Amino acid sequence: MNTKISTTIIALTIACSAPTLLGGDDSSNDEQRQGFKDLPSHAELTAALKAVVAEDNAGIGLNMWATIVNRDGVVARVTFSGDERGDQWPGSRAISAQKANTANAFSLSNLALSTANLYSPVQPGGSLFGLQESNPVDTSVAYKGPSKNYGKPNDPMVGNKIGGINVFGGGLALYNAQGKIVGGLGVSGDTSCTDHIIAWKIRHRLNLDNVPAGVSPTHDDNIIFDISPDAHNHPVSAGGFGHPVCDTGALTISTNLPTTNPIGPNP
Repeated sequence: MNTKISTTIIALTIACSAPTLLGGDDSSNDEQRQGFKDLPSHAELTAALKAVVAEDNAGIGLNMWATIVNRDGVVARVTFSGDERGDQWPGSRAISAQKANTANAFSLSNLALSTANLYSPVQPGGSLFGLQESNPVDTSVAYKGPSKNYGKPNDPMVGNKIGGINVFGGGLALYNAQGKIVGGLGVSGDTSCTDHIIAWKIRHRLNLDNVPAGVSPTHDDNIIFDISPDAHNHPVSAGGFGHPVCDTGALTISTNLPTTNPIGPNP
């Protein structure tokens, strides 16, 4: 065989078989990095998560998982607040990714919807009933191994689309200082109200909360507590986007979030 042709074949074989750093299989490494350029690093997300979990967030006071996806729904970061992956509910890893995907998938440049805002619309008779079945989780992404890498920079979900719809608190869209939507954040590991509180505080710390508008009374994507029994004793949200109250502590903290951790670019 011609030496030049043989060398070319060998080079192509090596190029095609080389593993990607981010685990993606449908775009180049450069494209993946470009897709993550507007997002915080794994170290930055981990630091923010640990700092917020140490605060008073009501709920049970458990450790948490956090996931970030980019605008295309590709998982960019996965981390946890404990010392090791078993320090928080193992099932919350995939849930945090679903929440990140949901908030990103159903928020726009002019309207942000948190996963908490979607609780009431998807109930039977709600305007979005069935939404939670519309975009199933890719289990081949959610549960691929090795488990020892879960929550690390090379978590097996990174670089892949997780999918999934989650309709209780803990998922928020991410908006940079210019108001551009750049992805979604999902947090899971405690009550759904506390998940929302922690996600809100993390987003604020990361300066990715320049939310354009929302369905809450404060015109953002904060959790809404307006569910009460109707004439037939069925729980109904007055505004259509309500979420159940988890505990009185979370009710107070979350209601005050727009004041204690206001949206918009940090000075």
